[in-house]
Amino acid sequence: MKMKTEAPSTSRQPWKTVDYAASNSGPLTSIKVVDLSRLVAGNMASLQLADSGADVTKIEPLPAGDPLRAWQQAGIQTFWSVYCRNKTSIALDFRHEKSIDILTRLIDQADILIESFRPGTLESMGLAPAILHRRNPGLIILRVSGFGQSGPYSHRPGFGTLVEAMSGFASRTGEAGGGPLLPPVALADMIAGLYGSNGIMMALRGRDQTGQGQVIDLALLDSMVSAIGPDAFDYAVTGTVKQRVGNGSNTASPRNIYQTSDDHFIAISASIQSTARRLFAAVGAAAMIDDPKFATNAARVKHQAEIDRVVGGWIAARSRQEVLAIFDAEGITAAPVNNIADNADDPHFIERGIYVTAADATTGEVPMHQPLPVMENNLDRLRMPAPTLGQHSRAQLIKAGFQDGEIDQLIAQNVISQP
Repeated sequence: MKMKTEAPSTSRQPWKTVDYAASNSGPLTSIKVVDLSRLVAGNMASLQLADSGADVTKIEPLPAGDPLRAWQQAGIQTFWSVYCRNKTSIALDFRHEKSIDILTRLIDQADILIESFRPGTLESMGLAPAILHRRNPGLIILRVSGFGQSGPYSHRPGFGTLVEAMSGFASRTGEAGGGPLLPPVALADMIAGLYGSNGIMMALRGRDQTGQGQVIDLALLDSMVSAIGPDAFDYAVTGTVKQRVGNGSNTASPRNIYQTSDDHFIAISASIQSTARRLFAAVGAAAMIDDPKFATNAARVKHQAEIDRVVGGWIAARSRQEVLAIFDAEGITAAPVNNIADNADDPHFIERGIYVTAADATTGEVPMHQPLPVMENNLDRLRMPAPTLGQHSRAQLIKAGFQDGEIDQLIAQNVISQP
């Protein structure tokens, strides 16, 4: 891949710019994925596979395609552009009687099927896992839903917001004495998507050993609960429910966000004994570590408010630059609270290529996170920009064994769309 060094002319950001190259590949180059999912979780899962070289075909419903396309800023499909790079698109009218035959033929040749319909929908379409496995025994099926394929809530529509509320996550976030807070990003979907791609990789390894595929029941609720940590064990041990503590922590101290004299914010996490000792010394309160109220992490958690007054008062009298310089010199575990504009100026973000900018014929230039995790030849994993609706309908159907005349007839009958 050719690497450019100049900053993009339109985005005005110093992030590394890269070129998509269809010849780029990855460790999953031979893997075929049919992605019937919608919105974030399924697309997050298939993105990990696509970034690793898998041939991911999005099957999008006509007339509007994946609803993720509607998540726009200034009229631009920003979510779609980032989370559907390296994928192709077939636009299909799911209501047409011929659609199931097309889906079946595509799935017959796939290694992986990803779907996020409400539980029972795949079965009602005549595509139950048992039927698909009789035709394609090695098929791995990732079934994404809010509450799982079983249980009394399985029939409910499962958006991430509902899961973030029900999981217990929202009840833990917010200021002490205040109400619960939902995250401003699709957190449950992102976590579930990563679990989904991880599960697929384990299933592929299992198939290598047995030749058999399997069904992965990926519930956003299960995934979000796992991210909260040992809350169930903590509750069993203490019999109490953890309360909201704002930017503090129920289990670690010092830990909070503090405002500087120039109206910036700095986050500190110094619960390890040696880091707590260094922090107290840096703010001129070295003797605190010998005070029984602050001598251990458990004691410090109980007296976090007193720590905040000392540490916060010291920080409030200094600028962000001054505080960070002192903390860096003293080995204090602290970081600025950045926004995206701060990241654009951060030399670590720039040098490491945490964000890259790639040219896109539709939107000009697309700044986005680099493929993760970082591996050898990492930026050579970018093969193509996110597709327009139905952009690859003909090409992908030909690869699946359809003839040109057959495809022409499907287009004429409005079963598929080909721009």
